[in-house]
Amino acid sequence: EVQVDELQRLLAGMEKEHRSLLLKMKEGEAELARLRSVEGDKLAEQDRSAQLEKEVAMLREKIHHLDDMLKSQQRKVRQMIEQLQNSKTVIQAKDAMIQELKERRLRLLQNLEMHDRIEHLIEKQVSRGGHSSRVRSKSEYVSRYGGSTLTGPKPLPLIRVVET
Repeated sequence: EVQVDELQRLLAGMEKEHRSLLLKMKEGEAELARLRSVEGDKLAEQDRSAQLEKEVAMLREKIHHLDDMLKSQQRKVRQMIEQLQNSKTVIQAKDAMIQELKERRLRLLQNLEMHDRIEHLIEKQVSRGGHSSRVRSKSEYVSRYGGSTLTGPKPLPLIRVVET
């Protein structure tokens, strides 16, 4: 009986130790699962980090490309503005020249009118009332010496923008 009691006590101790070891094993497996999960999360985070780094590199490349395109477009716009300013300057110079030519033409017409009047007076003095000549009107001078003083400036030529 003492041996049976001893064996039962040993058996009970072994069962207790068995339960204790099972509990420790379950705790170890849970810790291992948690560590594997954490490690898996780290791997997932590393994968996600690598993917994000690739996306960032791609976006940087796109931004760089867009910056280059923007700079190119800005250069083109500056060139177009410069061309327009140059054209405006040329147009203003031509307008000034046209105005000066109109004024010269008007002075020439006035000179021609004065010349004809002087000729008329000389003819009057020479003929002393022989035959009457009339003074020409300004419209006759315009038709006689070409063009109209009332015409406006010609339409401006079309400006073409050349992209480089």
